[in-house]
Amino acid sequence: MKLRIAMKRFGLLLILLTLFPSFASAWWNDDWGYKKKISFDAKKMQQDGVTMPQDAFALVRLHTGNFTYFLDLAEKGKDIRVLAADEATPLKFYIEKLDPVNEMAFIWVKLPKDISKDPEPSFWLYYGNAEAVDGQDAANAFDASEVLAYQFDQAAIKDLTAYAHVASDATATNSEGGLIGAAAAFQGSQIIRVASAPSLAMSPTTGWTVETWAKVEQAQQNAVIFQRAGVTLAVKELTPTLQVTDASGSKKEFAATAPLTAATWQHLAVVATASDITLYVNGAAAGTFPVTLAELTGDLTLGADTSGTRGLTGALDQFVVYKIARDANSVKFDAQMQGANSAMLTYGEDATPDSEEGESYIMGTLNSVTIDGWVIIGILGVMFVISWMVMISKAIILSRTAKQNKKFEEAFASLNVQDMASLNHEDTDEDADYEESPLLLSLTASHGEFTGSSLYRVYHVGVEEMNRRLNKTKTNDIALSAQAMNAVKASMDAVVVRELQKLNAQMVLLTIAISGGPFLGLLGTVVGVMITFAAIAVSGEVNVNSIAPGIAAALTATVAGLMVAIPCLFGYNYLGGRIQSITADMHVFVDEFIAKMSEQHT
Repeated sequence: MKLRIAMKRFGLLLILLTLFPSFASAWWNDDWGYKKKISFDAKKMQQDGVTMPQDAFALVRLHTGNFTYFLDLAEKGKDIRVLAADEATPLKFYIEKLDPVNEMAFIWVKLPKDISKDPEPSFWLYYGNAEAVDGQDAANAFDASEVLAYQFDQAAIKDLTAYAHVASDATATNSEGGLIGAAAAFQGSQIIRVASAPSLAMSPTTGWTVETWAKVEQAQQNAVIFQRAGVTLAVKELTPTLQVTDASGSKKEFAATAPLTAATWQHLAVVATASDITLYVNGAAAGTFPVTLAELTGDLTLGADTSGTRGLTGALDQFVVYKIARDANSVKFDAQMQGANSAMLTYGEDATPDSEEGESYIMGTLNSVTIDGWVIIGILGVMFVISWMVMISKAIILSRTAKQNKKFEEAFASLNVQDMASLNHEDTDEDADYEESPLLLSLTASHGEFTGSSLYRVYHVGVEEMNRRLNKTKTNDIALSAQAMNAVKASMDAVVVRELQKLNAQMVLLTIAISGGPFLGLLGTVVGVMITFAAIAVSGEVNVNSIAPGIAAALTATVAGLMVAIPCLFGYNYLGGRIQSITADMHVFVDEFIAKMSEQHT
């Protein structure tokens, strides 16, 4: 936790961008460390032609694209709380699945009955309290009209409603490939049977509704999805079909107006009233048929008929039964909300009590950066620090060198012909120190005055070579051969090369930052995008609101790479120009020195 906070602060220092505050509301309970606002996209709902029903659940899908604090959740999500938009009214909820390792969660939230009256319908998700007790209340989250709810996420199929209808026969395979968590898989011979009970009564007087998500693997031969007494929802080929026996005992069959798509999750619903029965496919009515039904009693079966035949090859998820006839809008809302491509919900940034006065978009983006992204940003941060240390130190050294060179050039230019001519070998001692040379002493009596000058160091070697050769003549003739002068020039050129090497030392670190920074950032972005899309594939939620946070966080690595490379690019060009100028001065000085010495000693 401390490491994550430190990395976020480092990211803020690295990415110096303008902060855009958005004000949040009061904190519900100080014992909780985080909260996230979840809103309904009213514009999207309007486009889809659906409104907020009064008995609905919202399905919250959390993944790395919209939530990055899975490791901060308490065990089994016991610290999760859901509050209404006023951040004061607790909402009932339950967790269908929470997987911190794979970073995904499915949370069902019972919406307030008056939420449709809010100008911006929303609710809050609080978490981050290791001492909290489990706040789930699945049984009381369901209205009394919802008499059966199977989500197939448990090894033993369990009714989540307060009625607790247990399957008397359940041979379906629990599969992890469900639309929402797990699913019940059928291979043509499995069945789920629920024994008759008074609480499971399905009367046409009050009406009833059956909803489920089905994935039919291939064309079926009149396979049963759901059956009870005189009503069967079956699949012929790929077409959903209602097979009913009316109150008079007459058998009728009604086919949907459009077939299903094989191997794809699709929402099916059957709504019966006293005078008709309606079949819905993916929230849209696929046929309304006039029929007077008798009250349905007896066993309820899934995946096969009551005799265990006409088996389904496919899977079912989220099977629910209501003892009321739900309206078309409620059915459509469920289909739109629960579908893999649902875009009804928008997920806000995670907030802490310290951020109540103002929340930064940049901080929100950094909150979404994955561990992989922080590793890349950390490496780029090290490169950033090193490159700036190199640029600052080089700028200081080059500035001091240029200043000392200018001072030395002024002193060297003040030497007159007599000073030059005074360079002789009157001191015939072969071991005489070159520092006693009249030429050297005529420029300065103290070497420390020019220790920062590269020109002085070149001059120093040149004088040393000149004195050595003049002392070796042991005559009053101060003339040197052309070969001797070339040797002096070669010695001075060697010093120029060494000086150039010192000036260019560590400049390679800037070239590495310039070329490697953007590529490291791109690597972090690609990895972040891969993780985002992988999480979306697992969760089954594909919409802009789920993708945007993950993509924005992934792009943070690229921004960090550019923040490293761009200053280095300008700094490298500036420092390179200064080095070239100093190098040119040294080459010019060598030529000037040799020319003057040749004039006096050849």
